[in-house]
Amino acid sequence: MAFIPELRLGWLNGWVYLALFYSCFGLYLLASPKAIVKKLYSVRGWEKRYYILSAIGKPFSLASLTLLIFSPINFQPAVFWTGTLVYLAGFAIMFSALFTYRKTPTDQAVLGGLYQYSRNPQWVGLVLIFIGTGISCGNGLALLLMGIGIALYHFRILGEESACLNAYGQPYQKYMDEVPRYFGFGGKKEK
Repeated sequence: MAFIPELRLGWLNGWVYLALFYSCFGLYLLASPKAIVKKLYSVRGWEKRYYILSAIGKPFSLASLTLLIFSPINFQPAVFWTGTLVYLAGFAIMFSALFTYRKTPTDQAVLGGLYQYSRNPQWVGLVLIFIGTGISCGNGLALLLMGIGIALYHFRILGEESACLNAYGQPYQKYMDEVPRYFGFGGKKEK
């Protein structure tokens, strides 16, 4: 692993992992009802500060993704397999959560499937996809930039949870009290 590995355009770069994810995600969006896609991207009911703080993280994430596109995959077994397994775990979590999301009526909070264990399994899966790609490419700078983006993107989660609490009321508060934000860490909602 290098902080900044040699960057070049090639057939076996981080873009392979990203292309697989974004292709599958694009197909998911195309196959989903418009109401589900609209709900998935809604920022309705967010506090402005959460929107602004999460937006500040986007350039860091985009810079990281750009670095990964030009970073060759590191085929040293420990680096490659660790990154690939983290990526695959994230992929499985993300799409399992997305299919549960799609099955839930749009006027209801999503509480089934992995949402029983995490209030934000899509986000956990996405983070693992990006971290796994960074590890597989052995790019420390991309991981650092992604870490900054992840920390700031936490405010998106806070915005989504606030909007859900406003939309679904006391049942959602009970859910927040019982289910951790990020699979056993990230804390339950503070009272």
